[in-house]
Amino acid sequence: MGSDSDRDPDIESDSEGKVSRHHSQSSCPTEDDEDLSLHLGPKVSLKEHLEKDKDDESLRRWKEQLIGSVDANVVEENQEPDVKILSLAIVSPGRPDILLPILEGENPKGLWFTLKEGSNYHLKFNIKVSNDIVCGLKYTNTVWKTGIKVDSSKEMLGTFSPQADPYTQEMPEETTPAGIFARGQYTARSKFVDDDNKCYLDINYTFDIQKDWSKH
Repeated sequence: MGSDSDRDPDIESDSEGKVSRHHSQSSCPTEDDEDLSLHLGPKVSLKEHLEKDKDDESLRRWKEQLIGSVDANVVEENQEPDVKILSLAIVSPGRPDILLPILEGENPKGLWFTLKEGSNYHLKFNIKVSNDIVCGLKYTNTVWKTGIKVDSSKEMLGTFSPQADPYTQEMPEETTPAGIFARGQYTARSKFVDDDNKCYLDINYTFDIQKDWSKH
């Protein structure tokens, strides 16, 4: 747990031990489907899929079940999916949500949020998908305290088709640790990556666990 391989390469610890650092389903090929991919032929853009056989009502309904109701007029020719993580909310029973905007290409400055020890909470993300279907979107999160990795998790979110409105994606409920040794400052790194290992968000931030929620 405390080896160099467990440390974030972009983070250093100081003498005090502080560290700087629902959706429509569709079937998409993965790394385990190499034999199948040999017979798939050239990739067809989502716009072409939507416009092909558009006068056939039964085919149109079938495609909507696979990729959602998408307006062909607003789908770009670019075949690469564009995924933006717009915001993060921390949801805990009996208190207002903590809403944290995510700035594209920037890490949160300073202490991002404070959690109460021994409390139940879950994360809720707003995710915007454009241009094309994104397959196998995953959320990973790694947490360090005093330079030592203390937690690592991965959550498969699924496959999303492009749409005008953002998706709301909620993570499983978690419980913060409690006690004097649990309190203090932590560093975390969160990433959103698809089946092709394309990364749409990679942020480093710090947060606290204290006796009570932040008053801010």
